[in-house]
Amino acid sequence: MLRTARLALTPVRASDHDELLALWRMPEVCEFLFDGEFLSDAYVTDVIANSEKSFAAANFGLWVVRDGVGAPLFGTAGLRELDGGPDLEVVYSLEPGRWGSGLASEAAAAVLNYGFEVLGLDRVLAEVDVGNVASRAVVERLGMTAFDTVPGVLGPMIQYVRDRD
Repeated sequence: MLRTARLALTPVRASDHDELLALWRMPEVCEFLFDGEFLSDAYVTDVIANSEKSFAAANFGLWVVRDGVGAPLFGTAGLRELDGGPDLEVVYSLEPGRWGSGLASEAAAAVLNYGFEVLGLDRVLAEVDVGNVASRAVVERLGMTAFDTVPGVLGPMIQYVRDRD
């Protein structure tokens, strides 16, 4: 479990499936996170299973974000392999009613710190659609800097990096 001043982050479990599906099916959330695609139950089941395997094998994956242990989830934050390569990418999502509150930055910072302090990573990446201005602001608040632009489904994506301090 990861804790911040306002949040409790716990590794995603099968019991989180329905709440996670509801979050990720919100049009505002899936617009950039899943390129606007409607997610199936099976997709979310696979994400959970893959995260559980990743935690078991390498001690990283997807956390769900809550106000406290046992409270309803309202977001996610995690680390995943970027394009199957050796680098890990920080990812996050938050229900729209909580946007603008600093919670995405807080959750993502907890995960980023975990990557550096617990996993001993030398760097963490992020990849954000050019049009996702709010998400770009989150990664920039995390001290990440842009280093490349690559093609994406919705248009160009900016790649960011943060090296261990």
